Amino acid sequence: MNFDKITEYLDSILDRGIPSYDCIVYKDHEMVYRHMNGYSDKDKTKKIQSDQRYLIFSMTKIQTMVSIMQLVEQGKISLEDEVGKYLPAYKKLKVKKIVDGVEVIEEVSKPLTIAKLISMQSGLDYDLDRAGIKRVLKEKGKNATTLELVNAFVETPLNFEPGEHFCYSLSHDVAAAIVEVVSGMSFGEYLKKNIWEPVGMKDTFFAKGDNTGLERLAQQYICLETIEPMEASCNYQLSDSYESGGAGLVSCTDDYGLLADALANGGMAKSGVRILKSETVEMFKDNQLTAVGREDIANTMGRAGYGYSYGMQVFMEPERFNSPAPVGVFGWDGAAGSCTIMDTANRVCLVLMTHVRNCGWLYFEVHPKLRDLLFEE
Repeated sequence: MNFDKITEYLDSILDRGIPSYDCIVYKDHEMVYRHMNGYSDKDKTKKIQSDQRYLIFSMTKIQTMVSIMQLVEQGKISLEDEVGKYLPAYKKLKVKKIVDGVEVIEEVSKPLTIAKLISMQSGLDYDLDRAGIKRVLKEKGKNATTLELVNAFVETPLNFEPGEHFCYSLSHDVAAAIVEVVSGMSFGEYLKKNIWEPVGMKDTFFAKGDNTGLERLAQQYICLETIEPMEASCNYQLSDSYESGGAGLVSCTDDYGLLADALANGGMAKSGVRILKSETVEMFKDNQLTAVGREDIANTMGRAGYGYSYGMQVFMEPERFNSPAPVGVFGWDGAAGSCTIMDTANRVCLVLMTHVRNCGWLYFEVHPKLRDLLFEE
């Protein structure tokens, strides 16, 4: 690891308009690198701090997958269980098909299993304006619960038979609802008891739809023609009572560094508490996509050379990019540009926090570059 190169590269993204970032690297439970730069406010008067909070959006999914795998380890669920076993609304699913050039709605011929759900092969999409969501919010308003909204997702037919394609979607919100049903807790309560407290994460919690005034929350930006300030919104938190397993959390670099370190060390946290078995963590490196699915993730998300396992992308073709990173590096990112990169072979991880939405080059340039610099001699 060449930390001088990492620092030089990270500082260069400020010149391209990124307002701030915080980056942390752990190896073998030791923080070996930390660098932050930029400002936390739109007037550029407050330097970014180590306790800065961020809307982490889809990095929430990593915690949701840890939750699911904990329940698998405990024998409370199986990845081959049908989702309808826990969520009755998912027992008789409909799917859209094209027959003789005409769209028809039929019953699915393949069951939707938890494995297909959490590997983004469910047939769901990320349409937050779907009819079921609108109906529940009209009836229940801000009190609409996670279960009520998740059950309403499938009032709209699936886009394909489970397992036929990869489509990034609301699937992990459904997974969070399964955790609630099986554990008897709200999803937030489950995370606090089984991940946050054991790992030592003291500043992670669910966002609201509008997070204006939240103490220590970095200014959020959006990249359009230029990078401009935007409101502190999390549109994936569908109501005040909803807890999005796909994109709902607020966190900080310190907290996420501890979680990433635990996974990079085979499920053993720096605190000495094991949150997953090592063989379970290795499953996050096991690509679940068919050749068609890998084409889907490459074409729709720009992740050429990657597969997708249970909520994580997994690097499969380093030689294709002359990358020094090993096969099996895994992790995920969030809609405001943050990312987590983990490797169990070297017991190393990197967490980048930033707060710019709709900024494609963060994913296609910055994240791969940091992956490579992490393993460069």
